Amino acid sequence: MKGFQAGIQTINESETQLFGISVDAAPSLKRFSDDLGLAFPLLSDFPNRATAKAYGVLMDDRGIASRTTFVIDKEGKIIEIVADPKPAAHNEATAAVCSRLKKK
Repeated sequence: MKGFQAGIQTINESETQLFGISVDAAPSLKRFSDDLGLAFPLLSDFPNRATAKAYGVLMDDRGIASRTTFVIDKEGKIIEIVADPKPAAHNEATAAVCSRLKKK
């Protein structure tokens, strides 16, 4: 999340909306966001985890969602999926997609 926050200007300049979704409860996400000073919303998928299930990222046996970034265009089409345990991979891939979108 820190990496996304650091790249928020590139994201905003590409007319892209960034938000995070977590299976954690809203109060936990609020504290997390406040602690990191995030300038984008974190949405809670708790308690039913419907979004994580719908996108196929819920790890039922562990009760968590895998770290996955989806870039969805204005028409609602997924144009990029990053499924990598390393946060930096998500930041780099998202920045690259946003740069391409900005050039369109």
